[in-house]
Parts: sequence; C-alpha cells; structure tokens
Amino acid sequence: MSQHLLPLAIALAFVVGLILSLTWGALQIQVTLAGFLNGESLWSKAQKQAVIDLEIYAQGGHAEVLADYRKNMKVLAADRWARDAIASGHYDHAAVWQAFRSAHVIPEAINGMIFIMRHFSSAPYMKPAIDAWYSTDDTIDELEHIAGNLQRAYADGSITPAMVAATRARIAEANRFVGPRTDVFSAQIADGAAWIGTVLFLAVLAAAIVASLLWLRMARHILQGIRNSEERYRLLFDSANDAIMMIDESGGRILEANDTARAWINGARAPLSGRRFEDLFADGLQSKAKGGATGMLRADGSGVQRPVEIESNLVDWGGRQVRQAIIRDISERVAMERERRVAAEALAGIAEGVIIADAERRVVSVNAAHAEITGFDTQEMLGRRFDEIRRMPDGEPLLESIWSALAGGRHWSGEVQSRRHDGSTYPEQLSISAIRDAQHRVLHYVAVFSNIHEAKAQRQRLEHLATHDPLTGLANRAAFERQCNAAIAAAGRARIAAAVLFIDLDAFKIVNDSYSHAMGDRVLCKIAERIRKQISVNDVAGRIGGDEFTVLLGRLELREDAGIVAERLLASLAAPIMVDESEIVLSASIGIAGYPLDGADAATLIANADAAMYAAKSSERNTLRFYTPLMQANARQRLQLVSELRRALANDEFSLRFQPSMDLRSGRIEAVETLLRWQHPERGELSPGEFIPVAESLGLIRNIDEWVLRATCAQIREWDRAGMPKFRVAVNVSARWLAHPAFISGLGKAMREFQIAPRRIALEITEGAMLRLGDETQHTMRALHQLGIEVAIDDFGTGYSSMAYLKLPSVSWLKIDRSFVTSLPHDANDVAIVEAILAMARSLGLRTIAEGIEREGQHAFLRKAGCDEGQGYLYSYPLPAAALERLLNPRPGSARLSLVPPKQQP
Repeated sequence: MSQHLLPLAIALAFVVGLILSLTWGALQIQVTLAGFLNGESLWSKAQKQAVIDLEIYAQGGHAEVLADYRKNMKVLAADRWARDAIASGHYDHAAVWQAFRSAHVIPEAINGMIFIMRHFSSAPYMKPAIDAWYSTDDTIDELEHIAGNLQRAYADGSITPAMVAATRARIAEANRFVGPRTDVFSAQIADGAAWIGTVLFLAVLAAAIVASLLWLRMARHILQGIRNSEERYRLLFDSANDAIMMIDESGGRILEANDTARAWINGARAPLSGRRFEDLFADGLQSKAKGGATGMLRADGSGVQRPVEIESNLVDWGGRQVRQAIIRDISERVAMERERRVAAEALAGIAEGVIIADAERRVVSVNAAHAEITGFDTQEMLGRRFDEIRRMPDGEPLLESIWSALAGGRHWSGEVQSRRHDGSTYPEQLSISAIRDAQHRVLHYVAVFSNIHEAKAQRQRLEHLATHDPLTGLANRAAFERQCNAAIAAAGRARIAAAVLFIDLDAFKIVNDSYSHAMGDRVLCKIAERIRKQISVNDVAGRIGGDEFTVLLGRLELREDAGIVAERLLASLAAPIMVDESEIVLSASIGIAGYPLDGADAATLIANADAAMYAAKSSERNTLRFYTPLMQANARQRLQLVSELRRALANDEFSLRFQPSMDLRSGRIEAVETLLRWQHPERGELSPGEFIPVAESLGLIRNIDEWVLRATCAQIREWDRAGMPKFRVAVNVSARWLAHPAFISGLGKAMREFQIAPRRIALEITEGAMLRLGDETQHTMRALHQLGIEVAIDDFGTGYSSMAYLKLPSVSWLKIDRSFVTSLPHDANDVAIVEAILAMARSLGLRTIAEGIEREGQHAFLRKAGCDEGQGYLYSYPLPAAALERLLNPRPGSARLSLVPPKQQP
C-alpha cells in the first residue's frame, strides 16, 4: 500500500509546494505592486504638495512653508536615490531599504520592490512606468532650483511681484509636465498588477483544485508537521546561549522567556511570565550611546549579579506588538575591560617612557614617565613627531632603515641620543614597534624608551673592570695581551721593535706577612703609580699576578732601548715607600723580551720576559736581564722538574742524610740534622738546593715535608729498636707546611704512629717562615709546646728578626747562620754579631748552635765564646743512616758518644 501511496505523496508534496510558492509569490508580487502603488501615491502626493507649498512660499516667503516643501522634496529625493542606486547595480541593500522606508513605503513591500527593480526593470508594464518616473527628474530639479532662487531673493529682499508671477508660472508649467507622467506610472503599475493578478489567480486556482482532492487525506500529516516545526522552534529558542524574553510593550511584563533566562534568574525553578522586566536588574538599566542598554542581572535567592548587555526590538508576536529582548552575558568582556584598565594604569606607572604615535609618527599619547625623563609634558608633545628630538649616537637623524624595518613587520631596538626640554641630551634605549590593521597597514607606532646614562656608566665601569686590574687600575693580563698583539702588528708594519718588561717584586710576601694584606695592597698601588710615571702615555702597564707587573714599550728602534726604561724602573721601585708611618724598602727583578728577536706574539714575549725575570731574580735580584734562548731552556727544565718531583714522591726516590751536631766542650754528638737527597734516575744524587726552590714555588714542598717527617720518624724507630743512643733529631720545616692548618695534627699523628717521644724531635724553622705565620705564630708555638717539641730558629740574624719570637714557648735553640761563621775569628763585624747573639741567647735561657764550622779556629772561637753546639764539615759530612750508625758505634750503657779530638773528614 505504501508503495502505491509514495508517488501520490510525492506528487501531493510537489503540488502543495507549487501552490504555496505561487501563493507566496503572488502575495509578494501583490504586496510589491501595492508598495509601488503606495509609493506612487506617496510620491505623487509629495510632488503635488511640494508644488503647492512652493507656490505658497513664492507668494508669501514664509519659512515654515519652505520647511514643508523641503519635507516633501526629501521624500521625492529618497525614492529617486533608491531607484538610481538599484539601477547602478552596486548598492547597499540596507541603505536602499532605509531610503524607501524613509519615504513611508510599506516595509513588507520594500524587499520585493528592490528585487523587481533590480531584475525586472525591463519587463512589460514595468519599463514604461520607470521611464515615466525618470522623465520627471529634470522637472523636479527645476523645482528645487526655483526654491533656491526664491529663498535667496527673500533673504536679500530682492523679490518683486513680477518675479513672483514668473516663478508661479514656471511652477504651474512644471506641475503640468509631471502630472501626466505620474498618471502613466500609476496606470502601468495598475495594469501590470491586474495582469499578474489574473495569471496568478488562475495558477493558484488550478493548483488549489488539485490540492483540495488530497487535502483531507494529507491534513493529518500536515498538522503533525506543523507541530514538529513548533517543537523545533521551541528547542532552538530554549537552547540559545543568550537569554531571550518577549515583553509586553505597554505593561513592561514578561510574556515568555527561554530556558537560559530562567536558569540565570531562578535556576529554571519557575516561569518568569508576568514579572516586570525592569525588576530583574539590580540598579536599573543604563542606555548605551549606540542603542541598547547594560545592567546587572540579579539572580533570585543568591543575589548573584552578572553584567549583561540588552538588545531589543519590536516584533509581531501572535498578532500583537511585543518587544523582544536578547540578553547577552558580558562578564568576560567586563573582565577584559577591567584588565585593560589595569594595563593602562600599569603603563602610566612604569618607569620607562611610552609614546604612542600615529602612522605619521606624530604623538597622540605619552605616559607620566615621559615627562619625568624628558621634561616634555603631554600637551607639548601632542601632534609633534617623536623622532624630531632624537638622533643616532653619531648625531645623524634616525635612519630610514629603521622605518623600513618597521614597515616590513619587524621590531627595532637600539641606542639613540635624545634631547630634554632644557636642551640637554642623554643616551636612550629606544624600542619601536608598529600596530597594524587587518590589511597590515601601520596605524600606530609604540615607542618605549629609558634613560641609560647610569647603565652605560655602569657598563663602562664593568668593561674597565674586565680589562683592568681592580686594585691598581693597570691593564689585566687579557687586555695587556690584546694591546701587546696590536703593538707587535704595528711594529711589524713600521719595521721597528717593541718590548715587554716583566717586573717581579723581590720578597714582597714578607710585607704581607709582617704588616697585613691591606698594607700590601696599598704598597702595590704605589708601585703601580711609580711604574706609570716612568713610562710614556703610549706605553702600557699591566698587573698579571700578585706582585708581578708588565710594561709594553712600543715603537723602539732597538730591543736594547728598553733597558733604559728598565733601569729607571729599578731605581724608582728601590726608593723607600711611605705607607702611613711605615717606611718600606723593596726591590724588583726585571726581565726583557723584544719583538721581533724574542717572539712574534704576545704570549711568547710575556713568557720569555718571565723567563728573563726569573734569571734576574735567581742571580742577584734588583737587576734586569734580557732574554736569551738558554733562559727558556731553564724554564722548560723547571717544568720538567715538576713532573719528575711528582714521580719521585710516587716512586720513593728521596732519601735522608744525617749531619751530626757536636757539643763544643765535650766533643760528643748531641744531635743530628735530617737532610734530604734526591736519587734522580738520570742525574744521580741531587741536593735540596737544586729542587727545593722549585718545589716551594709550585706547591709541592708540603708533600716533601710530610715525607721527610714520616721517614725521619721511621728511622728513629729503627734506631730505638737497634738500641742506639737516644739523641735529638732535627727536622727542617718549610714556611708553607708550617702555615698549613693540618701541620700540628699531622705532626702529632706521625709521632703517635711511630711511637716517637717528643724530646727526640726538634723542628728547625727559619725566621722568614715564622714571619709568614703572622698572627698564627703564637698559636702554633703553643701547640708545639703542648706536644713537648722544641723549636730551633734557623738562619738567625739573616732575616727580618723579631725579638718577640724568642719569648714564645717551644723556642729553645738559636742557630747561628753560616754567613756569620765563615769569617770567624778574623772579621770584627762577624765577631761582634756572634758574641751579641750568644749573649742574648744566654740572657733568654736559649741554647745555641753554630753551623758551617769548617776550620779549627772557628771551633776554638765558638767554644771559648760560649756556643753550645757546632755543626759543619770540620766534624762530619751529611751521612746515610748506616754510615752514621758505624760512626757512632755505640757501647752498652753509653748515653752519649764522642769524637775526641774532633776529626775533619776529607
């Protein structure tokens, strides 16, 4: 059955659709033609009334009559403009619609009128009507011209009866011309409407006859379709994101509201019908300038308020005029506007100046910081190009490449020179970006700037610190090497010489140890001043180490010319230096290396000058040396010696020698001094003088000292186990190890490990080592005293003697340096010095040891003068442990052995 009904249903749907289409088309056409007739009626009425008003105005010149004339002419002009716009093919539909509407055309007919005039202007009946309309344009213009002339004549008082009569004649003539054409327009439109009506009537009638046969069977289906359509509309209405309400225009009460509106207000618990619309808002509604309103929609119960925007318009709803209100939640927009205000306030409060300019770079806005930085307030800058008061750092105007870069969509940032209101200038960091429209055209420029005077000064200070020694202000190593390479390149081009002087202060560490590091820093500053005074403005002075300085001499004829400057420097640096109330006397050793003879780059010249300085310091100090290749060989030998020393410690290549110390009265051996030897695998046995200075300078001396101490303790333990006499064993301690925090603990640990009694060990410490301890001297001496270890001051009288050290606990011996013993007893000065040392030791309760005794006369003098012990080749050379054991050859029960008379070994 359904298969048979399907074609019928399809045919019925087609017929019904056709009927509805024809009916709708007919209605639209009829409405449109009615609109044309209505428009023609209005147009004709306006034209006739305009003629009447113009004629009355011509007679009396009353302004209110002219105003009525203008009102009617406005209707004619609106219709005419809409007609011409449609005929052009390029028009704004809304503007044309509004023009017809302003001419009081039926709104429902306007769209049809526009459609027919756009697409069927050449149709039968339509073309003659429109041609008749066009034919009246010139006459209407003439009426407007007449009105203008009359207005001017009445305004200046030149109107005459003759002029009024002539004008009225012209108006009558125009009216006679327009009237027939208006009738043609009306007749054509009416005839067309009648013809179309007849055709449409027959078509609709035929379709209606066919549709009527099937209507009864399909009515139920059509009604169901209507109900479905209503449900869909209701679904769309209720599911809208915006709240929608239908409001009675007269009473202001809500007629209907969708689900969103109910959810916002009362949680969809109850309908809103009957409630007053204005009561829904907390503080009423605020109208917007461009129509619509805003307000705070209040929820029932919770009182929660949400900002909303209301757009409303009158609609025909169920046959009555109601106002449809669409309420949109603008919470996000309000939040964004609040954030925008915060951003604006932040912009006003930031420390950087901000300029907003138009596309011509003319200022439209500045922030408060702009006035603080430049002195120009907002009013002074408005309309002024912001690049007028800015220049590049070299004084040139801002480059065109800046604006080209901005036009290309890039950002520009750089340093410029800006002018203040008072005419002064300052360096400025300027950043410019562009704001563009959708077509990427520049709308505004945003410039952010800051005064970088302080930042530049700080950067210059940092750059100075990066290239100069912070203490003395001289060039640091990196800067000195750069300038040295530049001087070498210049000397190479000019075929002249250049030289580097490497200056090292002699015994400067004693200044730090004797006074303080702060005092030492002040001395270094005075040394730097003296160096500056001895060189020219084109020369460069640098500090590359603690007490190491360098001087670059450029544009020399010969390398040897640098010697003249070096001699001046030696003399200047040797002069006493006054710091506060202290007079400090120093000297320096200088090494010289020159280009091109001694090197072709800065690193080589500095290294060779350093080698020459080391040679000067090793020979006699307070002198200068020119570099020779042999010096570098010595330097390489020292570097090789470092690795060999490390290997010697690892491979146990060191050994001990023991030199006896004799009691000068009895001839007995009271003690031995431990001396270090190195059994080099290639060079044989080396004395300490060949490697100890290198070990001290490179930080290996502490490791060697620890080895010596532990080896000595091990040897003492072997002697004790062999039953040898328990004589005193003296061990030399370097300044570096003595000052190490682990010295005392390491000494105690070694004595406990090898079970050595404190009286068996004596430490020999030089005056210089004690001076380097500084404030820690007393603490270290007391710690040694608590361990029970005696201390002998070695090389007494050769250094910076401090009598205060002789009173410290643990100091028990003074060891007279061999330099005072060598010329005894013939040199009166040495005799006086030795006797003074012996007298002072006796008065302080200290015992004395003289070293370097090689002749019988020395032995006899020291014994007679009261020296306690003596040490030297007169008695014995340093011996290995086994040889010392054979020399001593102890007898059972003997506490001390003797060599009487003392024998001098060959």
